[in-house]
Amino acid sequence: MIAADSSFSARAHGLVVASRFKPHPLLPGAHLQTIAPAFIRPRVVLAMRIERLETPDDDFVDIGWIGEHNLGGPIATLVHGLGGGFESQYLRGLARLLAAFGWRVALLQLRGGGEQPNKLPRSYHHGDTVDLRWLWHRLRALEPQTPIAAVGWSLGGNLLLRALHEEGAHAPVSLAVAASVPFKLRDCAEHMNRGFARVYQHHLLAGLRQIVRRKLAAGPLPDSVDVRQALSARSFFEFDDAFTAPLNGFRNAIDYYERTSCGAIVHDIRVPTLIVQAEDDPFMSPGCIPAASALAPQVTLEVSASGGHVGFVGLGRRGQLDWWLEQRIAAHLQAALGRAALAEDWLNGVAA
Repeated sequence: MIAADSSFSARAHGLVVASRFKPHPLLPGAHLQTIAPAFIRPRVVLAMRIERLETPDDDFVDIGWIGEHNLGGPIATLVHGLGGGFESQYLRGLARLLAAFGWRVALLQLRGGGEQPNKLPRSYHHGDTVDLRWLWHRLRALEPQTPIAAVGWSLGGNLLLRALHEEGAHAPVSLAVAASVPFKLRDCAEHMNRGFARVYQHHLLAGLRQIVRRKLAAGPLPDSVDVRQALSARSFFEFDDAFTAPLNGFRNAIDYYERTSCGAIVHDIRVPTLIVQAEDDPFMSPGCIPAASALAPQVTLEVSASGGHVGFVGLGRRGQLDWWLEQRIAAHLQAALGRAALAEDWLNGVAA
């Protein structure tokens, strides 16, 4: 059962609290926290079973299952960020930890995010909540009494929060965590087109162009898509104007950002939700982070001064690199389900 929190009904809005995260002394600053994991973290090895599910609209999504031996255990659905997928280390790290804690973990590879392009002329984007919500309802129908949690990072965090908003008070999930969330997409796109942030933009655009090429290889795209501009785009504005918006029913990039940003809907989430955010996230300005008054009573926003974007690399008790974010998420989920013993070990040890 989910641990009850009667304080929700007494609040006028959500909470903003200070994080206990402390960066590794050799990895100070937003950029080292963001970039270093890609180079210094060993690949997380998982025994994953990939299940291909046919969607109601005659397309498919792939689900990576971890910890299926934990029969009867709670289920966590994980959603990757932009350019991510089954190989994303942050996703694999949390999956391994949750499986060790007795969870079954379903990794949703968003439609078109894998090496094989999806069949329909559409692609995943910040507002593409359909597949996640469908997966939730499918799992709930199969196991009516099993606690189901949801976790998303970056784009996956934005998408998750929007899905919770759309499901309302009757969401099939019991609790949720989002991390490094781009609350205001237009502001983030503008921020990433300036200064050093353009390095991250360049890297992400390279991955998006690969998605375009894979879809082109599978068949022609609608005439509304400007393939040449998409493949030569030097900013998110240019790419989303040429590809994301026309392919997915938006007028242009601005319309896409305005209609899919989660910052406008976090006041209306009914599921207990933790959001973990760093003030120095190089993908956005600190002004993107909402105030407590903008949050629903069920939402707690935990903010650290540092941590970068999906970084949060700390110092372990024995001097080792500590992947703090996934430990924080796992501890929170454990505590919320009343399975606090392992969570307390972490809170009293790693975070001390």
